[in-house]
Amino acid sequence: MERYLSHSAAETLEQGHQLGQHLPLNSIVCLFGELAAGKTTFVKGLVQGATNLDKAVVQSPTFTYLNIYEGTQTVYHFDLYRLHDIDEFLSMGFDEYFEAGGICCIEWSERLGDYLPATSLKIHLTHAGHDQRWIQISAKGDYATS
Repeated sequence: MERYLSHSAAETLEQGHQLGQHLPLNSIVCLFGELAAGKTTFVKGLVQGATNLDKAVVQSPTFTYLNIYEGTQTVYHFDLYRLHDIDEFLSMGFDEYFEAGGICCIEWSERLGDYLPATSLKIHLTHAGHDQRWIQISAKGDYATS
């Protein structure tokens, strides 16, 4: 497990960017944290690192559940805040993206409960005062986290 103190949104972006540069295909990155904890900011950096796309193209798919970013690698960005239950997720076929040859980033991952693969990379973001955030990364599997 690794833990970082981010002092700004720019540092949170950079942590995501660094991670995105090292993730292999079929990685599943699960993000946990309260509203405004920095999940989408982290994903913006991760997408930029993995795809070489500008972070400005990354928007939280709160109402559509999924945005797809295609570049050097493909990133499937889920926001499950409005998801009712795991059955809704499965009925939309979203589980097929776990092995679609890209990287899955899942905000509000707790909505999937025990359905999350054991090899998922888990990112916990918590407020640490003003613009500061704790970023805790824990992994099972062969993910590079630096």
